[in-house]
Amino acid sequence: MKTLTIATRGSELALWQADHIKDRLEAQYPDLTVELLKIKTKGDKILDVPLAKVGGKGLFVKEIEEAMLDGRAQLAVHSMKDVPTKLPEGLEVDIITERGASTDTLLSVKYDGLKGLPEGAVVGTSSLRRQSQLAALRSDLKIESLRGNLNTRIQKLLDGNFDAIVVATAGLERLGISAPKREELGPPEFLPAVAQGALGIEYRTDNTELIEMLQFLDHAPTKMQVMAERGFLTGLDGGCQVPIAAWSVLDGDSIHLTGFVADVDGSRPIRMEIEGKAKDAWDMGMELADQVSKAGGKEILDEVYNRVS
Repeated sequence: MKTLTIATRGSELALWQADHIKDRLEAQYPDLTVELLKIKTKGDKILDVPLAKVGGKGLFVKEIEEAMLDGRAQLAVHSMKDVPTKLPEGLEVDIITERGASTDTLLSVKYDGLKGLPEGAVVGTSSLRRQSQLAALRSDLKIESLRGNLNTRIQKLLDGNFDAIVVATAGLERLGISAPKREELGPPEFLPAVAQGALGIEYRTDNTELIEMLQFLDHAPTKMQVMAERGFLTGLDGGCQVPIAAWSVLDGDSIHLTGFVADVDGSRPIRMEIEGKAKDAWDMGMELADQVSKAGGKEILDEVYNRVS
């Protein structure tokens, strides 16, 4: 195989991710040329509606998957937190690279962190998961929808539209950008999205030559964490636009998983934990999802889906 095409969204962060994999592939295989095919997804086109109300799973991947199925591209690089738990027949995401930061970061121009925000401060985020946890920690805040790519969101903060915004730490680190004031929001108080900070490579299951070529990129410890967290998400039948969070910690051959579901206003948080063998990561995630569902999680998520649909 002499040439490969990566299908990618056109945002700066998506292009960084695609270029990162392109560089690693070309370094590993000096005779290989990797090209990028930029594609606009539904999630990129609809910017004036909160993500949860756009509806459907796979807002940022459907058109990219179509390019792989029709042969315009051989692979795609995704933020795993954006990848639906169910993929089209003939495609899989089974190569997971080493995870970056899984936390979120609060950015501000004037204020030092979440506790430093004044009462009634306006905080921007496009995520119901972040919204629910912010509301639980600071019920006085005014949380408003914030869409657009990372640079656009930071520019809106710098322009004075928000007192603070909350974004993924990994994106800031990958692009080398920030704001005058920042505070990392992470476990155990603030739980990340499922598989946040991890990159996955999607490809056709019938392309055995490519699958073999990609194996050097796979990072087994990250894959175990991602499997546990995505098992939890799958068990709840959740998408990436709902107030579900998960965080796993690998310790030798054991894994500890924390799962979280809450109402959007943070008033009914359900947080449970499970521990077991890393080889059982997916089943552990499914089991924890069942426990959270029975503890009231299913009722909460049903209400959230009805509200945003």
